[in-house]
Amino acid sequence: METRPDSPSVPLAALLADEIARRGPIPFCDFMERALYHPEHGYYTSGRASIGRAGDFFTNVSVGALFGRLLARQFAEIWERLGKPRLFTLVEQGAHRGDFAHDALMALAELAPACFRAAVYRIIEPGLALREAQRKRLAPFAEKVRWRADLEALDPFTGVHFSNELIDAFPVQVVKWDGLEWCERLVAAREGAFEFVDGPLSDPRLRERLALLPPVPPGCQTEINLGALDWIGTLSTRMVRGCVVAIDYGFTRDEYYRPERTVGTLSAYAGHRREPDPLARPGEIDLTAHVEFTSLIEHATARGFALAGFTDQHHFMVGLGRLHFPDADTAPDAARQRELRAFQTLMHPAFMGRSFKALCLAKDLPLAEPLAGFRFARGS
Repeated sequence: METRPDSPSVPLAALLADEIARRGPIPFCDFMERALYHPEHGYYTSGRASIGRAGDFFTNVSVGALFGRLLARQFAEIWERLGKPRLFTLVEQGAHRGDFAHDALMALAELAPACFRAAVYRIIEPGLALREAQRKRLAPFAEKVRWRADLEALDPFTGVHFSNELIDAFPVQVVKWDGLEWCERLVAAREGAFEFVDGPLSDPRLRERLALLPPVPPGCQTEINLGALDWIGTLSTRMVRGCVVAIDYGFTRDEYYRPERTVGTLSAYAGHRREPDPLARPGEIDLTAHVEFTSLIEHATARGFALAGFTDQHHFMVGLGRLHFPDADTAPDAARQRELRAFQTLMHPAFMGRSFKALCLAKDLPLAEPLAGFRFARGS
């Protein structure tokens, strides 16, 4: 019996090679989308992604429950700023196995019970394997949690959209300046392996974005994240009032495209080690690129959002820590001592405190005073 090209028994590399044979070299964003989000074989959607010390990468959630507890305090403050609506929707995208949702809901129930009663939780998750893991983790909150496959399926809402290391996993276009013009780095297949080749720009929007870049030297390779702009555009149509809170690693436009950054930020990781070839082992390793926040903020403000805060994670944690660790705590018990150690990890400049940024975009939210997480904000 002939095996269908889309059969689950066919490895992702073979499916990609077949697609390239039919289409010719494909934009890297298409390769990255298949590698991370293919329904059967994608690194994330298959449930293969492993987070934590024994996994492929380490995130804020890996530090423990404190991250969710701190953000719960920020969510409660936003609820109050919105006038304590009867229905307060918390939307998370990139929830992995549901640990952050569990920690945040537990904290709201304990620390802000009125907000907890008003809250419902919506997880944007197309992957069936991850949905099942999330259902198990969030069983204590089954009456509050519902799933949607994508943002378009989300009802208009008042509340918060939260993400932690989501935008860096959006498929990016890879481009190169040859000294005269920009070309796009496409993915070709040859002799059982994938390789980059140069080709014309595949999306007309790329020229508009490239026109905003500062001068770069010939041979410079970098990334453009059109998916992030599409994402914030869609989100602007679903959020009625509230905040987008996004935590991710990245730079402002000038820093992202500084002349000495000639190879861009595209990276591949497995087992906490950087892989030398992002085209090797599709579906088995993590692919990521830093976020260019300036374009994201500009696109958001042109679509009805206001910039409510942008700073590094260190200063964001300092602001939330003032809420969570009152000055009267002069002799913390063992549990609080564990939280203080976790707090030091989250805010440490040499670990996550400087590399991660916190962004808040608001719609119809009073901003006479900064939100707690941005009271000590410093532009990053």
